[in-house]
Amino acid sequence: MRESLYAALGASYDQLNAETDYEGWADFLCALFARHSAIPVTSVLDLACGTGSMTLALRKRGYDMTAVDISPEMLACARDKADACGAEDILWLCQDMRAFELYGTVSAVVCCLDGINHLTGPGDLDRCLSLVHNYLEPGGLFVFDVNTPRKFREFYANNDYILEDDGVLCCWQNEYNPHRQICTFSLSVFEKNIDGTWRRADTEQRERCYSRKKLTQSLERTGFSVEGIYTGFAMEKDLEEAYRWYIAARRKGGELKQGVKAEG
Repeated sequence: MRESLYAALGASYDQLNAETDYEGWADFLCALFARHSAIPVTSVLDLACGTGSMTLALRKRGYDMTAVDISPEMLACARDKADACGAEDILWLCQDMRAFELYGTVSAVVCCLDGINHLTGPGDLDRCLSLVHNYLEPGGLFVFDVNTPRKFREFYANNDYILEDDGVLCCWQNEYNPHRQICTFSLSVFEKNIDGTWRRADTEQRERCYSRKKLTQSLERTGFSVEGIYTGFAMEKDLEEAYRWYIAARRKGGELKQGVKAEG
């Protein structure tokens, strides 16, 4: 899962993802809610919320927000950002996306920046989706994105990358196993201290490559219907060429199925 990586990155995560268009992404999510949800969307769960950038962007658009992440370090950053802009009404929960609990249901769930790819173990995907189904109102929408098989083959592969910003440097080496459909990332994060010295943290993370068939089967097995798969904020559908898929799935209704057979 994501905890050790984000503990290493801490507040530097936002610096290294400064080019992410959260406002445009939030507008895109709102458009998907309007297009595919069978019920009015008033409350949203941001699953694997990280430092809360999407949580805050959606709150600005009037939604009652709950946010879940496994990393206390990332949630601490999120709370600081929320406090700074007076967003004291967000419920922040430090929980595993495979075993989270809410106080009630929500009318939409989002999971951004390939959080679903971090579900790498046998049965993890179905466990997560079953919980989303359980806490999502009938007719409500689950929107998530994943890195595509093409991205794993071509961009991740066995390549090395460096991310750099003022006072922070992240180096990572990829090792993609196409038979296991797992990519292992070996990362070293360097952060500059106030006295000019540097602090180093090393960590290893993994992502699983999911095919559209695998995702669709798991969604259907856990009580969802796939309403749309897109490749960009303009709702493009060039699925084979894309590095990222955005998937909108609607909860079919009824209670959480008992004895769901997990994938894997």
